[in-house]
Amino acid sequence: MSTPAPDAFAATQEEVDVDDEITISASALRTLGDQMQRFLLEYRFAMQEVETKLAILREEFLHMHEYNPIEHVSSRVKSVDSLVSKLERRGISSEFEVIRTEIQDIAGVRVTCAFIHDVYRLFDLLTQQDDITVLEVEDYIETPKDNGYQSLHTILSIPVYLSTGRVDVPVEVQFRTIAMDFWASLEHKIYYKYARQVPDTLTRELKHAADTAAELDTRMERLHAQLHGAPPPHTGPINLQRVQEATRQQRIARMQEPEPQRRTVRPV
Repeated sequence: MSTPAPDAFAATQEEVDVDDEITISASALRTLGDQMQRFLLEYRFAMQEVETKLAILREEFLHMHEYNPIEHVSSRVKSVDSLVSKLERRGISSEFEVIRTEIQDIAGVRVTCAFIHDVYRLFDLLTQQDDITVLEVEDYIETPKDNGYQSLHTILSIPVYLSTGRVDVPVEVQFRTIAMDFWASLEHKIYYKYARQVPDTLTRELKHAADTAAELDTRMERLHAQLHGAPPPHTGPINLQRVQEATRQQRIARMQEPEPQRRTVRPV
């Protein structure tokens, strides 16, 4: 008989109902805290794996190439309060495995690039690595949101190796240009100030600003191409099935490559 998955926030057997209030014993609270800490640690480790991969690419570009496409990288793991609020808004069970399936942005990494072609180049370089599986792709650069928001969103499955074995953890990775990041950051502050009830006039102004930022991206990329040559054309929008199939074919090709011969060096 299978054992039910642990519930992140459910009452335990050691809880006592007193005057309509729930009192949790110290040991039960400690157990719940340990379970939540382990759960969120898996996401932190997966996030760090992505950061390491990006750091390696960044170092390579800095030392081996004349151009570095990564301007900066930021990351975060949702707090417990933020996670609970999202579960309540979406009516999702608080069992850990349900959370892992339904909430895929617990760990997030944002990569800011100078130009649009850098966004797609880094997406390819990251997602073509053997241990990464692309779960979702949303190309808001090719098809911006109604409010003008642009970014390339992807959910990646990252293997994390713990003392208890391998855990595949989803991480949301966003790729955007400096102009896109500038607009999105200010738009977020404005929506926060107005509790998401932004006046229509301000919404129109934000859309106009997004169009201006997109025009700036296009103009700066054109100037960069005049100085350094045009980058390879992007064939977007990104198709999830095409990305997954291309990744699968690359892995098959690598598996079929002959292993390099190892030479044993004997001491003199």
